[in-house]
Amino acid sequence: MHRFSYSTAAALTWGLLSTAINASKLTPPVVPLIVRNPYLSTWLTDARANPWDRWPMFWTGQEIGFSILAAVPDSSDVYPLLGRVQDSLLPNHLDNGYNVSFPTYLGSKFDASTTNLTYTIPAPSSAESSKPLEITLSFLSPITPTSTLRQSIPASYITVFVKGGFDVDIYLDLNGQWVSGDRGSPIVWELGQHELGDSNKGLKTWKFKRETEQLFTEYQDRAEWGTLHLTAPSDVRHESGTSALLRQRFSRTGTLQNAVDNDYRSIMDEEPVFAFAKSFHLNASSTDSDPSSDSVLFTVAHIQEPVVQFASARGLTYMKPLWNSWFPSVEALLSFHYLDYSNAAELATNYTVQLAKDAYASGADDYVDIVALSARQVMGATSFAGTPDNPILFLKEISSNGNCQTIDVIFPSFPFFLYTNPRWLAYILEPLIEHTLSGQYPNKYAMHDLGYHFPNNTGHFDGNDEYMPVEECGDILIMGLALINSLSYDTGATAGSLWSSLGRDSFDHDPETSAFALNNLETREGIFGLDDKWGGSTKGTKQAQKWIGKSYGLWKQWTEYLIEFALEPHRQLSTDDFAGWLALQTNLALKGIIGIKAMSEIAEVVGNAEDNISDVYISKWESFGMSRDGTHAKLAYDWYGSWTTLYNLYADSLLCFHLSPSSPSPSPSPQLPRGQTPLSPSTSIASKNGFVPQHIYKLQSDWYHNVRQRYGLPLDSRHLLAKTDWEFFAAAVTTKSVREEILESVARWVNITTTDRAFADLHDTEGDGGWAGPRFYARPVVGAHFAFLTLEKACGGKAMEGLQFLEE
Repeated sequence: MHRFSYSTAAALTWGLLSTAINASKLTPPVVPLIVRNPYLSTWLTDARANPWDRWPMFWTGQEIGFSILAAVPDSSDVYPLLGRVQDSLLPNHLDNGYNVSFPTYLGSKFDASTTNLTYTIPAPSSAESSKPLEITLSFLSPITPTSTLRQSIPASYITVFVKGGFDVDIYLDLNGQWVSGDRGSPIVWELGQHELGDSNKGLKTWKFKRETEQLFTEYQDRAEWGTLHLTAPSDVRHESGTSALLRQRFSRTGTLQNAVDNDYRSIMDEEPVFAFAKSFHLNASSTDSDPSSDSVLFTVAHIQEPVVQFASARGLTYMKPLWNSWFPSVEALLSFHYLDYSNAAELATNYTVQLAKDAYASGADDYVDIVALSARQVMGATSFAGTPDNPILFLKEISSNGNCQTIDVIFPSFPFFLYTNPRWLAYILEPLIEHTLSGQYPNKYAMHDLGYHFPNNTGHFDGNDEYMPVEECGDILIMGLALINSLSYDTGATAGSLWSSLGRDSFDHDPETSAFALNNLETREGIFGLDDKWGGSTKGTKQAQKWIGKSYGLWKQWTEYLIEFALEPHRQLSTDDFAGWLALQTNLALKGIIGIKAMSEIAEVVGNAEDNISDVYISKWESFGMSRDGTHAKLAYDWYGSWTTLYNLYADSLLCFHLSPSSPSPSPSPQLPRGQTPLSPSTSIASKNGFVPQHIYKLQSDWYHNVRQRYGLPLDSRHLLAKTDWEFFAAAVTTKSVREEILESVARWVNITTTDRAFADLHDTEGDGGWAGPRFYARPVVGAHFAFLTLEKACGGKAMEGLQFLEE
């Protein structure tokens, strides 16, 4: 059992406040509050306005009941802080016993794991000091790349900080919309209490859920099964009951009655809410230079057992959450999570600080904010399942159609995973590989997705998934080699992910377990539950061989499809399916050809040598795909006068194919039986001018400068819409000046866009930067925004050196 120090936690969180406050300068329309997975995903609506003007929202944009109030007992003033809680209190009357006022809102600040909302409240006339009281609401959904155990916990932290010289009472409540998208759903609830070991402290937890849960069912993208747990320290007051009555009582008295309303009913039938209240008695004699401060910590968890159903090798399986392997009960999980706040915050801060440092070096302040804003959005589309022997990370295609494990959605997100923790990318690919190996998918090309709608990963036994054969084969082969490359490094300085290089070199030889099992968790610097080392040296080679060896036939099968169909793709969809079917797509063909070359290096891992026709193909591709005047790539071979963003060039550089003969790719060398030698020279070394000729890079970089619009780089000549994921792929392999131009355009768009959802990845590049075509938002594809960072660390840190020719 962890020992929890409130003073230590408070000190650490003040540090977190400082980190986040100094981090962000952009003003996006929406910022994350509590974002952990597809069903625990709450955002601040209209982040440019006051937080009490609108209710917080689920990622879909639907309102969700979440309110926070502050009351000053010496003045009877009550201040809405979050949510339209004033609707329950207004209009003001003398006989109310309270007066609704509004605080001064100082704005929101965010980093990769934290969002802070800060306010000031004026001092009552009776206060010794006239200095206002400062309140900060801090929302921490920690990204912990060194601890998959912690990342797998579907819970977040809310800390309320107060600093000043007069007393204040804080109220927080949630309603049943956290457990159902149907406002008419009957719900049930209870209050649980338990002590924390031999201390005098304990926890209180509100638990509520649908009266009749509907397993693996969604209503407007909300889960219709699972229990919401709102936890607080035992010294707070609690009450459940009708929303308006509780809020009015708190506003009059500054407290709650420690009572439970047992009249179970539907979500909006005399709207039941579940509330806590905390009174802060600050030192009235504190000075302006040294005001008193205090805090209270809450946690919010959405617990589902099971989390998804999956057509695995053993048949349709109800998948348990990964955390279930380490904690014997929900109560044990919630206690650990609450008491682990200091550790989780420390690990998250470590990630945030390094991310900001790397992003600033790669793209300046605006880029720091863009990747920080993107991080929780990526993880908010995922849910950990399986066991430490075989961990799995399931992914929902948020907002666009709800597909499960969509390969061409994983592909744009994968720079985030390579930078943050590559093993999470392996866990995402695992169910696709297992399902296909089991013979449940009939086509020879890679499947588009693992199921029409999350959480039902039931596959496509008829093979009638969305038709993107070249796209999906190219994507998974590129990601496969990128993963293998991430396993090969000598020191942490040359690792693709700084955090994955930490820990011991333990390796699990058991053929039944994953090559990336979590059976050797470590304690480092007093923190339990940290991942062991990812790859490196001999271990990386062993892991790569174990991983590829199990599924080599699949990788070869996908490559054979590309050899037959990639050079001249017939009429089909690409990942940009909203743009429609098209034959002979230049950018799509490039992806397939790079996928073929990737297989030549994947084969080397297990000592094989595959025929590599990619060099022949790339020469033909150039003659087919470049414009007659030689200034840019065409959208399609036969579409003269068109142009396209050639974002698949990014894969050429990320996989180190662009390097000169003196700069070999870091693919692990195969360990062949004694006396054997490779059948052909290693394809890990690129030709003098790279695999894709250097002049192609130069032409495209110049072209992007010419066609860039006010709010970004359009996808192609058909329209003025931009896809931010592909913008960052494309910008990563341009000149420094063009990269800066594109980044400046995206930052300008973030500040003015009229899109009213979490980071939209498809938008207009002119006008008000609003929606363009289908509404894509809150999607994990924003992991592509990490493309600069991932490329900086690729090829043992030499990938960017290989692009210096762009500056000549």
